[in-house]
Amino acid sequence: MKDQIKHPQVSARARFCENYHLINNSMKTIFTFFGIVLASLFIISCDVKPKVEPVKKTDISEFLGQWTIDIHGGSVGWLEVRQEKDYLDADLLWGGGSVVPVANVYLAGDKYLIVTRIDKVVRTKDANNEPIRSHIVSNWLEVQRKGDKIEGYIYTPHRNGIGLDSTSFVGTKLPAPPPAPDLTKVKFGTPINLFNGKDLTGWRLINEKQKNGFFAKDGVLCNDPVQVEGAPHVSYGNLRTDQEFEDFNLKLEVNVPEGSNSGVYLRGMYEVQVVDSYKKGLDPHNMGAVYSRITPTSSAEKPAGTWQTMDITLCERHATVILNGVKIIDNQPIYGPTGGAMKSDVFTPGPIYLQGDHGKIYYRNLVLTPIVK
Repeated sequence: MKDQIKHPQVSARARFCENYHLINNSMKTIFTFFGIVLASLFIISCDVKPKVEPVKKTDISEFLGQWTIDIHGGSVGWLEVRQEKDYLDADLLWGGGSVVPVANVYLAGDKYLIVTRIDKVVRTKDANNEPIRSHIVSNWLEVQRKGDKIEGYIYTPHRNGIGLDSTSFVGTKLPAPPPAPDLTKVKFGTPINLFNGKDLTGWRLINEKQKNGFFAKDGVLCNDPVQVEGAPHVSYGNLRTDQEFEDFNLKLEVNVPEGSNSGVYLRGMYEVQVVDSYKKGLDPHNMGAVYSRITPTSSAEKPAGTWQTMDITLCERHATVILNGVKIIDNQPIYGPTGGAMKSDVFTPGPIYLQGDHGKIYYRNLVLTPIVK
């Protein structure tokens, strides 16, 4: 009986000791685990380097200079970025129209050059067709340097204020024109009669989908882009020579009806303005000007409806224009394409093209003499 009473007591003590050791070992294991975790976190925290913000680009020299631009869809632009004394400035040509100063130009972070231009948009008019409400709408170019070129997008907000359009472009650096050539030493080849006086042989529309308003009559190359009141607008095309040329002298006669407008494009790139600007002040949009680029030094226009002579020399990216016997542009550099240019490469040959979508115009005796190099 004594042994039977003692046995349970011994078993209870043994179980207590066994549980104690189990609990103690478990606590050691838990503390060891948390110790390892804390040590690991400490090691990891020591290896993590503080975040360093990228250094913002401050040098804009890679964007400076003149760039000819190929716009998606086929049109041509031009951009000049200049560092003035204490600000950045730029001029821009985008597709058609004129070379104009930009609204703003600045470097955004370390990636983009932002070029902003503005347009005034009339929203509503009164009964007399006078503007009631207008908005100044901003378009902007995001320009990146990629190798020896620039590329990016122009963003144009929709008129209704919902969303915007984006158009891609690629630009090529344009070197400055060389010094003015000595025209007394230039050699000329055999003259080419561009118009036979009978038909449009040797000429074709730049865009064959447009309507042709040009025709030959009595030795005159005529253009009459008729629009019928109340009818849908008809898109008339520009006429170009089949042949392409490098540098040359071009002589022609032109008759501009009152209020009418045309243009003679050299190499399909530089427009010499043809317009009724008789008795108007000097302007880079007047008769004989290189459109929006070179202003004539004097006014030599004749009244609308009379025949006028133009004598134009293009040589090494320099233009000379003699209007009605008066030299109004004297061997001046042309820094880039004008609005409506067919292509951006100023070093390749191109056609003569005549603007045909602005109004009635008459040409005759178009003779081109190539410069021999």
